[in-house]
Amino acid sequence: MMLRAFVGACLLSTSVLVQAAFAADARSLQVIVSKNDQSLSLYEDGELVATSKVSTGKAGHDTPSGIFSILDKRKYHESNIYSAAPMPFMQRLTWSGIALHEGHVPNYPASHGCIRLPAKFAKALYGMTGRGVHVIISDAAIAPRRIEHPALLQFKDGGKDGLMLSDVELRPANFDSSLKLVEVAVNQTTNSVTTKSAPRAQTPPLRILITRRGEREKVMDVQRLLTSIGFDAGVPDGYSGQMTVNAINAFKRWKNLKTTGPLVSDDMVDALYASAGAEAAPNAQIMVRQNFKPLFEAPIHIKDPQVALGTHFFEVIDIDHDSGKAEWNGLTLENHLPTAARKRLGIDVADAPGGSDQLSAVLDRIDIPADIRTRLESELSTGSSITVSDLSHGLETGQGTDFITITRDRSI
Repeated sequence: MMLRAFVGACLLSTSVLVQAAFAADARSLQVIVSKNDQSLSLYEDGELVATSKVSTGKAGHDTPSGIFSILDKRKYHESNIYSAAPMPFMQRLTWSGIALHEGHVPNYPASHGCIRLPAKFAKALYGMTGRGVHVIISDAAIAPRRIEHPALLQFKDGGKDGLMLSDVELRPANFDSSLKLVEVAVNQTTNSVTTKSAPRAQTPPLRILITRRGEREKVMDVQRLLTSIGFDAGVPDGYSGQMTVNAINAFKRWKNLKTTGPLVSDDMVDALYASAGAEAAPNAQIMVRQNFKPLFEAPIHIKDPQVALGTHFFEVIDIDHDSGKAEWNGLTLENHLPTAARKRLGIDVADAPGGSDQLSAVLDRIDIPADIRTRLESELSTGSSITVSDLSHGLETGQGTDFITITRDRSI
């Protein structure tokens, strides 16, 4: 709550705040940008504490909508793309060039994709935030609200060394590493924060993405199951190399299935799960990052997979470590799901259910296995977040990022 007491003075001050002084508060900060309103809202502990006008991308250089976090901060930076244009108090959101920074704000979209801020506000906001603070960009104005639901994680102290999973197979999360980085420094240490009872070491926030399974996840399961019944499909990495192709075709011949057409067909997958004595193929994936690095991922189930999930964001704004109760807020973003994506994902109903309470409706459909939930709850901390989306992370998610979820881009 310390930030709220100072925020009025901070936004009028010409001095830069010391970032370290607000390290604990930064965990409960959220920045929400509305492109329609050309405005920015700053929330602390789920409450609005400041607003500012902004200028987002103009026609042909749109600012992407979605869920981002601050990846890098520079008091002074020059654009690598646009003729070394000055970008004071730059807070980077993607490695491809989207950032918050000081600039001309003419009350209409005028940037090349970045979010320009008035000088005093840019300087003050720079001092309040830290790497990892979430920035949500939406067309329409949106606001977070408190939410309680049994599916949301609650803190359970796993002890000094935490809790390990036993029966669930966790897979390393491998993402596109082709993105070039620009001077990334990841702090591996934990911060000490004060709770209502006593100081305790707080782990870095978890970044959790729940999404539909893609071809890579399906191939990983096929590789694992084929190997378990005696076909050498190679390392379960999700890529259909020659060993995997040979194993799949050998299995198809064994089951008298056609070896022409799609390599991994629905008939082939159903037959494989039956042969391996496995449960029905999972239809969703939970992916976890921490400290801007992949931690683990695992298959899960969602109910009514033919109905769109929509795009939703949940974040822990406070934890009472005495009771273990985590306070969550959440918001729903506009869901721009292309027709081709709906067809590929098997979505027949494009509108997510729930009406005005889509947050509870989507949580009702998610089933996180107990073992995975136990681990996540043992590492839960203020600032931990869950994104639920039909579309998985895009190419912006890579080394040195949290999950970056794009809901509207130049290409959509």
